[in-house]
Amino acid sequence: MKFLYRLIGSILLAAFGLFAFKQETAVRPNILFILADDWSYPYASIYGDRTIKTPNLDKLAQHGTVFTNAYCASPSCTPSRAAMLTGRYPHNLGEGVNLCGKLEHSIPTYVQILQKEGYSVAFDRKGWAPGDFRKMGYTQNPAGDSARFEPFIDKLPKGKPFFFWFGTNDPHRPFDPGDGKKSGIDPQKIHLPAFLPDVPEIRGDVADYLSEVERFDREIGELLATLKSAGQLENTIIVVASDNGMPFPHAKANLYDYGTRVPLVISQFSGKESQPKRNDSFVNLIDLMPTFLDWADVKQRPEVDGLSLVPILTGRKTVHRSEVFLERERHCLCRAELDYGAGYPMRAIRTKDYLYIRNFRPNRVPAGDESIPNTPSVFGDVDGGPTKVYMMDHRNDALVKLLFALGFAKRPAEELYILKNDPYNLHNQAGVSTYAGVKKALRQRLDNWMRQENDPRQNGGGDQIDNYQATTRAWITRTGIVFLDE
Repeated sequence: MKFLYRLIGSILLAAFGLFAFKQETAVRPNILFILADDWSYPYASIYGDRTIKTPNLDKLAQHGTVFTNAYCASPSCTPSRAAMLTGRYPHNLGEGVNLCGKLEHSIPTYVQILQKEGYSVAFDRKGWAPGDFRKMGYTQNPAGDSARFEPFIDKLPKGKPFFFWFGTNDPHRPFDPGDGKKSGIDPQKIHLPAFLPDVPEIRGDVADYLSEVERFDREIGELLATLKSAGQLENTIIVVASDNGMPFPHAKANLYDYGTRVPLVISQFSGKESQPKRNDSFVNLIDLMPTFLDWADVKQRPEVDGLSLVPILTGRKTVHRSEVFLERERHCLCRAELDYGAGYPMRAIRTKDYLYIRNFRPNRVPAGDESIPNTPSVFGDVDGGPTKVYMMDHRNDALVKLLFALGFAKRPAEELYILKNDPYNLHNQAGVSTYAGVKKALRQRLDNWMRQENDPRQNGGGDQIDNYQATTRAWITRTGIVFLDE
């Protein structure tokens, strides 16, 4: 029966012009996974942003599908990347749920599976990270062997399929000051997110961020050129995504949209260019792992939480998910409580109309303690840089006061945002009687999911998560980061 479904899928591929593999690659295509670092939706021209130029993403879109509602499982590098590798929600990964956590070697990853299936698997730059994989039973990064893409392709045995993870460090901080203007980005034309103060210092910081998105796009072009030169372009499925959102207050390390909603484009060069196909249904990036295994025609599968995107990509389905569930535990070591181990546990449900967030330890500061004695940590769950410095220094200014509170201050146990009126998640409606029924229904759906998923945070539990040790350590300061043992 599974073979019949795959055969029907292959026929539909050609019929709909979606990922129409040539005959020799219909079963086991190459896969190039291009993963950005801290890249938020909608910062690409394919999503309507006209401030920056991303022509290579445009080119990919003309040969594939653009997803408009893709979300990372957790807005934090290590658990997000671990979730993609395993197809599991972060809370199902034990100590892997935290930044710099420990991903047990016994938990199956698609890297391990594809290698057993005969794929050559490697990565460049940032794979599973940050963390020390040597402390968890791995002799190589969980993303595979480290390699440069062009030599990897050149040495590939003829006829052997590959999976390559290209993990850029863009657009992660630190940025080069002034790069935005140098690259031709006009800070005054940027559509600034409403959770950031509209001042020149912050516009310049965002312009520098966008210049790194443009650099990321140029590297996509270089990867495409390498594939073409090697005669592998039409045999390769290309997936472009991000691990989490932009490194600004109210974004990264938060379950708001600018922390969790990310770009996702899946393409293959076959046939003529066409208008980008867009899909607005919800995707959690844990769905990539079973998708990769489907493309590789893997028969024996581990249990996963992700749902393959192949039915969407082949036209058998038009709706993938109607909602996504999101989570966060400890990001940085930035609270004095529990010997710096205290995180800020959250869970959320995001639907087309609403975002409902549960903060399980509202007595803690979500941005981290403003200071910790004998450490350089300063609001350690907000990346250091010009925006952070400006908002801290001007926190009592009329223009900044409310936005500073949204990004740095304590929050109530429940948050509810009505998205058609509040796309930046600024106005919490959890205490408004008009939405009491909506809040109750969303709370119940979240509770049901946590129970079904055996989430350790259900019923007020999960304190053991705060005691998990980090494999590496660092302090986030006002302006940057200080590593302790790397």
